[in-house]
Amino acid sequence: MGEMVGEFIELALGNFTVTFLVIGLIVALIVIAVQRPGRAGVAATLLSWFLFFAIGVTYVFNAVMHIAFGEFTASLIGWADSPFQTEVGYASLGIGIVGFIAFPKRMPLSLKFAAIVGPACFLWGAASAHIVDIVETGNLSPDNAGPILYTDLLVPVLGFALWWFAAATARGRARAAREQSVPEADAELGTSPASV
Repeated sequence: MGEMVGEFIELALGNFTVTFLVIGLIVALIVIAVQRPGRAGVAATLLSWFLFFAIGVTYVFNAVMHIAFGEFTASLIGWADSPFQTEVGYASLGIGIVGFIAFPKRMPLSLKFAAIVGPACFLWGAASAHIVDIVETGNLSPDNAGPILYTDLLVPVLGFALWWFAAATARGRARAAREQSVPEADAELGTSPASV
């Protein structure tokens, strides 16, 4: 049993980008099930927990791996260790911290968008480096050509989709609030259809 748990932990941490993304979605779904928010609340909850786990936790974890365990991390990717490991680590730390700052629902959508743009540039750039390495050297290491490559490509797409969903529902809610307040204002001025 202990060996099986160890293998599960190794699998989960070896595929940490997938693991933290899935944990974020599960937590968001639990929060949605408990709170039962409206459509705008669902969108905001999904986006917030995506930012917390898929960006915040993932990139702080990535920072620790590249800063504290750089040689090991490079060997998993199939690359030589270099001082750039530390630079990638600190860039990841900054990305993760911005993900945590953008997490609360009360934070503006502009900050949440920025918290996705930074990692998107990083991830799509990393994906292109992995693809070039696969083509040029045939490096099919799981941390070069496996789940990490797919999440490098897809996590930003999911992030932008969740942001768009949250922004669209927020605009819809604001429009509905404006439309509700106009008849009330007309009634106060005595210009509602009933008073004409």
